[in-house]
Amino acid sequence: MITVEQIVSADGFAAEPDGGMRFVAATAPPDDLTDDAQLAMLESIDAIVLGRRTYEMFASYWPSADPSRERVAEPIARLPKLVVSSTLERAPWGDGEIEVLRPEPSAADAVASLEGRFDSVIVWGSLRLASALLEAGLVTRLRLRICPALIGEGLRFTPPSLDQRVMRLTSSTAMPSGHVVTEYELASPR
Repeated sequence: MITVEQIVSADGFAAEPDGGMRFVAATAPPDDLTDDAQLAMLESIDAIVLGRRTYEMFASYWPSADPSRERVAEPIARLPKLVVSSTLERAPWGDGEIEVLRPEPSAADAVASLEGRFDSVIVWGSLRLASALLEAGLVTRLRLRICPALIGEGLRFTPPSLDQRVMRLTSSTAMPSGHVVTEYELASPR
């Protein structure tokens, strides 16, 4: 099972036109945004898969994140992590390294090849990787963390050529901060 989790603006953008995510910081409450359902969902995850840009953001922050302040830091530290990249020779993570997957013949194929190793993986952010996985019909669960912000334009995580997909809502939680977390099961592509 492949889960894609994205933080998006209320108008559906996963990043600003320059790739920034200032809308997330602008709407973040002072306390941890991790919801109990996210922690429960992560109990069913066997590995984290990241694209190169998201890996670079994560690797600069999460290895030293304090789990007492950010509850998701513990599962991020514990779970195996992989980065899909054609350019990285190695992927440092804190005092160690994580595995680099080569996107050969494609990024979607590289992630699909993990099926025998991991029953359930999560892809966080990684807009191009998420797009490739959606286009290939490999995503089985989509989790959206919607920020109470309209940004007008930006980058999406879905490919423009995506065939229509029917999704089934499995949960929706409104948080006091105005953030909404929705989770969907995706039907197979037609």
